[in-house]
Amino acid sequence: MQVTNEKIRSYDFLTGMYRDGYFPDFMVDKIKAILVDLCEKIEAQKPQTTESLLQLTHAATESINELEEEFEENDSELETGAREVMADNFDFIVKSYGFENVDIEDVIAPREW
Repeated sequence: MQVTNEKIRSYDFLTGMYRDGYFPDFMVDKIKAILVDLCEKIEAQKPQTTESLLQLTHAATESINELEEEFEENDSELETGAREVMADNFDFIVKSYGFENVDIEDVIAPREW
């Protein structure tokens, strides 16, 4: 499935991480793929409640958690700069799909980064 939301289609995901040489691009690509997949799932499932949206965002967050060891194996880690960039991206995504009032801490609650 391809994302149809124009805001999302024109959004540059994770630019702060791509610009920082500390984060290997191929690893950032994996996070980007998770975020794009999240957008596709939101479009396919059309969550109507915050709770149904959070099920999707939590699954994406947990998938990113699983990358931590691989980041470390590549002399990097999901540290403060990465956390801020990823949180901003999640926030942009949920707002782009009409969830203006959801708290970002709820959106990424299961994070380990």
